[in-house]
Amino acid sequence: VQLQAFGGGLMQPGGYLRLSCAASGRTFSNYVMVWFRQSPGKEREFVAAITWSLSTYYSDSVKGRFTISRDNAKNTVYLQMSSLKPEDTAVYYCAATPRGMSDQPTNYLYWGQGTLVTVSS
Repeated sequence: VQLQAFGGGLMQPGGYLRLSCAASGRTFSNYVMVWFRQSPGKEREFVAAITWSLSTYYSDSVKGRFTISRDNAKNTVYLQMSSLKPEDTAVYYCAATPRGMSDQPTNYLYWGQGTLVTVSS
């Protein structure tokens, strides 16, 4: 699976942004898709995941503000981010695995290149 994430940018606090991750290669619908993020000097952290059955999972820090979704016909997963905060500033990565959902980066086999989201006034 090849993944390409895009949609990042500079946003003001309280704003919204939608990230996309386009997948190609194997059967996209069979994969758990996940978003991680990494800020300078910090470890990569789990943000949200969506399974093949459309179950969704969120970190406590984004729950209620971010929404993950997928369009299997377009081989794309989305992360709708709202009520953005400066602490959401990070490089956001999409990842995929044919295994079960996990919030650990080491469990994911396929990664996109990352897209930078900066939240600042």
